[in-house]
Parts: sequence; structure tokens; C-alpha cells
Amino acid sequence: MAADSAPPLALGVTRILARSFDGRSETSLDPDLRVFVTDLVRPYGLPVREDLLAEGVGHSYEELAEGLLAEALADGVPVDLLILAFDSPDVRPGAPSSLALSRSCPGAPLAFALCDQGSAVAFSALRVAAEYQRTGACRRAVVVLAEQTALHYRPAAPVDLPERHSVVVLVLDEAADVELTVRQVSALDARKAAEVVGAEVGTLGADAAVLLGSGLAAEPVPEVAAAAGLPFAGLPFTGLWAELAERLPEWQEKGRPVLAAGFDRRLGVLSTLTLRAGP
Repeated sequence: MAADSAPPLALGVTRILARSFDGRSETSLDPDLRVFVTDLVRPYGLPVREDLLAEGVGHSYEELAEGLLAEALADGVPVDLLILAFDSPDVRPGAPSSLALSRSCPGAPLAFALCDQGSAVAFSALRVAAEYQRTGACRRAVVVLAEQTALHYRPAAPVDLPERHSVVVLVLDEAADVELTVRQVSALDARKAAEVVGAEVGTLGADAAVLLGSGLAAEPVPEVAAAAGLPFAGLPFTGLWAELAERLPEWQEKGRPVLAAGFDRRLGVLSTLTLRAGP
């Protein structure tokens, strides 16, 4: 999709909450987790981390998110759709955490998970929510972003894992007064991605607030002010969104447009989110 082809989404942001955790969940000691991980990596010849399985390291996304989800939806307004998006895998070997989390939502929403898109999956989840809204079956949606620290096998190549467990909840509604636009462009290198971000910042004006994901933070973007915000350290997937949750209320109060951008270097996918005051 071309960088300038995305219209505003019909769902706007009403709330973003973020929280980090230490410790583990008892799910990490479930013996079925060893069976699941062993079956998962056998075709690729990757070794299982028996030390982590024996110690019980990691946290289930259901347990991480359920409290924050209840807080974000305390108004009791029914939710039509719940999407759980993640990069690092869950430690729950049974039913998907997305289905379990739907029981914490008023309205018994349709629920599913998105993964295997690196950092781009968070932006993809927002686009998918908008597509459901266009069917007429979704007036309110919730996107849950989660990452946990444990990888119970040795990957074929180095990967960035979070330093602590983290979850972010975004509530999207037709009645929101914040207009949201998501763009995703593939087949880019880091330099070209930085240039595209710079061009988008230029369209927003000098007052724009900018957040750059870890894939862009090392690239020079002349059009972006030196004071551009960076994601929370140690959270490669949720850090950008946790920073947005903390700073968005202040930016909204000042009427500033917001651009959040992430670049997944493994996939060559640039994703941007623009937030403006709605009509």
C-alpha cells in the first residue's frame, strides 16, 4: 500500500493504558508447555530451553492483561471486537488468551489473535479493527498488545526480548473525537523508511509530537525534531505504545497532532500511526 493512500479509520482512540510486570504466572509451570514448545521447534531442529521450563519463567498474556482490560472498560459499554497482538510467544499452551480475555469484556466480543509480523503487528491490529467496523458489526473494539520475557527455545538468530512483561490496551470507538490513520509500507530499507517518516512529519507541521520505534531510533531523520520521543527502554514491542499511553493526554490537551512510527528491520515494513483531533 502506498504511504499516502490510507484514509482516516472510522474507529478513533478513546483510551490507551499501559502497565509493566515482574514475576511469573503459574501457567509457566504447566507440563503441557514443554510438549507444546517441543512440537513447535522439532521441524526446525531448534533446542528447547529445559532450564527455563524447569524454573517456570514467563507470564501468560491472559493474566497480564485481564486487570488492565477491566480498568480500560470500567464504563461497561459493550465491546464488539477484541484483538490480542504479540511478537514474543505466550506461555499459555491451551486455549488462546484472546478468547479467555473476551470473557473480561462487556458484550462478549468476537476475539482472535495476530502475530508473526514483528513490531508491525500492532499497527495491523488497528487496521483489522477498522475493517470489521466497515462491515457494520463493530462500533467498539479493543486491541491488546502484550510481550513477556521468556523464550523457551534457542532461536536460529538473535532476537530482542523484553526486560520485563508488559501489556498495553487501546480502546477504539466510533464516537471518539481523536481521528486515527494507519499506514504500512513494505520492502523498505532503514534509510528509506526514515525518509518516509520525515515526509509524514512534514505534513503534520512544526507542532507535531513524534514517537520513533526502536527500528527507527538509530536512523537520522532531518525533518524530525531532536526532541522526538523514543520508546520505553527494554520493551521492543510494547515500548512505543507504552510511551504513547503516557504522553498522549498531555499532547491532546495542547491540541498537538501525533505521529508514532515503527520499522521492523527483519521484514522491511514501516508502520505509522497519526492521531489528530477529530471533527
